[in-house]
Amino acid sequence: MATFGRDTPMDRPNPGGRAAVFVPQPDAEEAVREVLKNGSGMVGFGNPDGSVTVYFENNKFNDSALFKWESKVFKAYDRMVKRSPTVNKLSCDAGNLEQVGFIEGPEILVRNMDSLGKWLRRSDALDSMPGSPEIHA
Repeated sequence: MATFGRDTPMDRPNPGGRAAVFVPQPDAEEAVREVLKNGSGMVGFGNPDGSVTVYFENNKFNDSALFKWESKVFKAYDRMVKRSPTVNKLSCDAGNLEQVGFIEGPEILVRNMDSLGKWLRRSDALDSMPGSPEIHA
């Protein structure tokens, strides 16, 4: 089992709190790759057992308001902090994901734009890439 980084937030944040932003590793388990599609926006937190809990939005229904990657991230974050019922949630070994940044309320900070770009390219969603690593809702 892999573990997450020291800067990965632990515990589900309250509204406005800090969460990690993830992308799947290219060699993630098939079950993880299967649910994370369309340039999914993924947010989450670490668990005491070394796994991560991730909420995601993959825009399965092609909502134009969720075209941009950051819109998907904000939607997933909103679901997570409000504890909304959803099927767009998973817990998995941390080795399936790479943390590329943080979200805190209305702000996203991407620390690894290169990995984000590779994920969006693999997902055929590069046109949803943010123009800057600092994103404000």
